[in-house]
Amino acid sequence: MTDIIGAVGQTCECMNSCGVPAAVGAEFHSFFSIEDNWSSLKDAKEDLQVVQTMINSKVAVEIDKSRGVNPQVQLWLSRVEEIINDKTLEEEYNKLTRCGFFCSCTPNFPRRRKVGKKITKYLGHVNDLIDNGKNFADVGVDLPVDPVDPIPIAKTFGMETMLEQLNKYFEDKERCIIGVWGQGGVGKTTLLTIFNNQLNGSKDFHVVILIDVSNSEMLDVRAMQRTITERLGLPWVDTETEDTRAKLLMKALARKRFVILLDDVRKEFHLEDIGIPLPDTVNGSKIIMASREQDVCIEMGAQQSLIKMQLLGAQASWNLFFSNLSTDARRSIESSYSIKRQAEAITKSCQGLPLALNVTSRAMAGLKSLNDWRDAMSAISTDLIEIGGVEEIFQRMKYSYDKLDSTTKKCFLYCTLFPEYSSIRKEQLVDYWIAEGFIPQNQRWKGNVMIINKLKSACLLQETNSGQKVRLHNIIRHFGQWLANQESNFLVQSGQKVESVPEIEQWNGPQRISLISNDIKNISLSPNCTNLETLLLQNNPNLKSLGPKFFKSMINLRVLDLSNTGIKELPECDALCQLHYLNLSQTPIIKLPKKFWVLKELRYLDLSLTDSLEETYDNCSKLLKLRILNLFRSHYGIREISNLNLDTLKELNFLGITICTEDVLKKLKKTDPLAKSTYRLSLTNCPRMRSVHVTDFNKMEHLQELYIESCPKLSELVMDQDKGGVSNLEVLTLRELPSLDNILVQSSAHYFRRLRELTIYECHKLQNINWVARLESLEKLVVSSCNGMVHIIENYQGAMQNKRNGLSEEEEIQMLIEEACQINISENKKATCEEVVENIEFPKLRSILLFDLQNLESICSPRNFQSLESVRVQECPSLVRLPVSRNHKIINLRQICGSSEWWNRLEWDGKETRRDMENYFIAI
Repeated sequence: MTDIIGAVGQTCECMNSCGVPAAVGAEFHSFFSIEDNWSSLKDAKEDLQVVQTMINSKVAVEIDKSRGVNPQVQLWLSRVEEIINDKTLEEEYNKLTRCGFFCSCTPNFPRRRKVGKKITKYLGHVNDLIDNGKNFADVGVDLPVDPVDPIPIAKTFGMETMLEQLNKYFEDKERCIIGVWGQGGVGKTTLLTIFNNQLNGSKDFHVVILIDVSNSEMLDVRAMQRTITERLGLPWVDTETEDTRAKLLMKALARKRFVILLDDVRKEFHLEDIGIPLPDTVNGSKIIMASREQDVCIEMGAQQSLIKMQLLGAQASWNLFFSNLSTDARRSIESSYSIKRQAEAITKSCQGLPLALNVTSRAMAGLKSLNDWRDAMSAISTDLIEIGGVEEIFQRMKYSYDKLDSTTKKCFLYCTLFPEYSSIRKEQLVDYWIAEGFIPQNQRWKGNVMIINKLKSACLLQETNSGQKVRLHNIIRHFGQWLANQESNFLVQSGQKVESVPEIEQWNGPQRISLISNDIKNISLSPNCTNLETLLLQNNPNLKSLGPKFFKSMINLRVLDLSNTGIKELPECDALCQLHYLNLSQTPIIKLPKKFWVLKELRYLDLSLTDSLEETYDNCSKLLKLRILNLFRSHYGIREISNLNLDTLKELNFLGITICTEDVLKKLKKTDPLAKSTYRLSLTNCPRMRSVHVTDFNKMEHLQELYIESCPKLSELVMDQDKGGVSNLEVLTLRELPSLDNILVQSSAHYFRRLRELTIYECHKLQNINWVARLESLEKLVVSSCNGMVHIIENYQGAMQNKRNGLSEEEEIQMLIEEACQINISENKKATCEEVVENIEFPKLRSILLFDLQNLESICSPRNFQSLESVRVQECPSLVRLPVSRNHKIINLRQICGSSEWWNRLEWDGKETRRDMENYFIAI
């Protein structure tokens, strides 16, 4: 039998070599290699299940991030499920094997031929699914912005009366601004959150926005504007001034019926400074604000609609307290009259204040015995000094704090160093904790998950809506500062607009000093502060200099943050032998000290965006304990191969770097593990660089951001087939590249599969960027000051007319395919059409920003953008058409921003289209 099959196999090879059609050869192969094909199919299905498991894990992560699932991924998973669960083919194959294949040969030939063909077809289908699964750039998609952003909230008690009054005022058309006031911790934020969620599903308003104001000393206009911008789906432009952004937001909101909830308003401010128009009975919009002071609500315009928050009654207080207890604690209360009396006494001592009840009950959640409850009552009855009339709350917080482990206590107190009105990025906070030695470097997850979750569970820390930041309730922050001064001696003057540092005597004892976000001009003193471990001076933009002996006695300093200050040079830092963390980003520093190498304990060094840095004296390579080194977009770039000696940093796991010559880039691309540690790469001022093959960066498997700037001879950027698996590159910026005229992106799997943001500035030779059609993950596109840009994506007909003007054969073939797509003359061409259309629909593109493009005539031909929310056009006088038509709708469009003069020049395919688009236009 083997001889027969072998002979026929040789016959198949002969047939193929003689030019017999491949389909015939394939059929012979499926017949005579049925056992091998079945074995291959079984292996392929196992491989498919592995890929399925991987995709399902990624889907779970995206769902946890509150993102949707890519429809293509959903379809792929359903097809995989069908393949894996389908047993029909297996049953047919088993029947065939039971017949012995060549027993009664002739009758079994047709069955064997039929099953063999099915197996071959099935195998090809499974292999295609495997390839598709491996090539998904992103399994998640951003969900459309809903009018209401629901906020998770625990069950509440005793809010019914105040919520009823708020609803009554809200339904009254004459009451446009409503004020809610009451003491700290009484539940104002909770009431606004409940009301925000209550509006979910309402069609009476276009958008509901909840903003945390917290303007104790200064108003964080930028943060408030960012919240509004994100909720409106508008693109955020970093370079815009607050005034310009306010005007844009005013116009955007004026076109909508909105509800804005302003939480924790401490002082009066002008709504128009933020970009919030005053609501009135005509537009039907509403503003609801919460403040501790009735006068603030009146000053903000709510004098006719005031709601005073009431303390909880006895029953509501008990219900809230009891709801936070564990099952065992509840049973002990229900089974023992004495324990219940203790619990009721503790509840009563909270005086109906929800914050005190939450903090206290969470801390006592696991108590069981009578002695435990008596000890708890004794602990919260200990006298504490009165601070702002809230000493009763402090007693309960102290009990909750005492139950934390020592590490979590330190981490909590650290949060009090930041300004009262600000949120704190989780990532930054954990970097500090690691530098302070609270948690080990290799257990970052412990800080980011375990400790932050512990503090949230104890009601001592709150998470912001985005989930990326945390904040302290005002009362808890004051409590933490009192504790810090009792236990650790903190000196905190952050966010208070102070213009000078504390007197020299005040530096003598503190362990941590925070002067964040002030208006300090210079520091000339030389303090004696041997106890100092933390010094935070960031966000003092007018701080120009430090005294020459400023660091002289700081022998125990571990964390020093000078980011976003005006510091041009560091004084001698020989004494900083224990420094672990140094942040000099966004400063005009010119050079590092010559003896910078003495900072042998340094683990974290941030020199990013230092646009004046000229010299480091090669000291970075001598800091052998560095784990994070960030020189991304620094004026100091590596120009000599010999200077790329960072491979001595064996512990480095994050590198941001600026490179200025092609030779250095070649070395970095080949240097492992240095390339593997590179997360951010800037190529700038490379005088002889003519071409960049981005896929050659395959060893930089963690590269997330690439910035190419001021390379005068760079003419070609190539992204061919990805050789190193799926890349992680998310952000690309091309700036001031006067010779760049060719950007080639392969249509197959390429290096830019995960690219989310693309920015192109001053690349005057580019006439179009047709290749962006292949960026399936692109969310934001910015094109500015490109004099040669005529089309963003060239229209098919225009492309065909110009196909002989210097185009390559490959480009001509591609255009022929596109032309065939339009003509749609056969079933095969229809399939090609569908494939091309799928590649150019921009499934995730949310915003397009076009600035100063004097010759731009079109963005692209009309199409059904799936996710586009915002288009902004400024100084593009030749752009007279937008990619919309009667047959192509942009279903998620929210804004089209531009000048009225430009808008009036636009051409449309009919009055109906113009009328529809008019609803989205905002003049700027």
